[in-house]
Amino acid sequence: MDGACCTASSLTSSSEISKRQRRQQEKPYRGIRMRKWGKWVAEIREPNKRSRIWLGSYSSPVAAARAYDTALFHLRGPSARLNFPEFIVKDVVDEPRDLSAAAIRKKATEVGARVDAMHSARSGSGRALEKPDLNEYPSPESSEEN
Repeated sequence: MDGACCTASSLTSSSEISKRQRRQQEKPYRGIRMRKWGKWVAEIREPNKRSRIWLGSYSSPVAAARAYDTALFHLRGPSARLNFPEFIVKDVVDEPRDLSAAAIRKKATEVGARVDAMHSARSGSGRALEKPDLNEYPSPESSEEN
């Protein structure tokens, strides 16, 4: 009986670990989630209110997490638990913290959009497909000159 008890608890702990790992893959950062179609979104609850501040939709989880961090820092200050504390720049630290929800949304979406643009430029997925310039190909008359 003792052995059965121990294996049951070890199964429980291993299933909890696998749940935790799965959750970590689904939500790699705090304050974000992935839509069914693959976009990452961020939102944050306003302190002492039931309402949320929508922070935007992004193609990378890092961009959504950085937008969340910006909003969280403006709401909670330096004691906030951030995903990327090393990226809160001195400009943000020196700014006044008592901003409106619209101002926080604007600052967070600016950061998220900038990070998303850098991330997509690095990965090459944000590059638009270019149509060939038809003027640079030789005309059919020039190929018949043989």
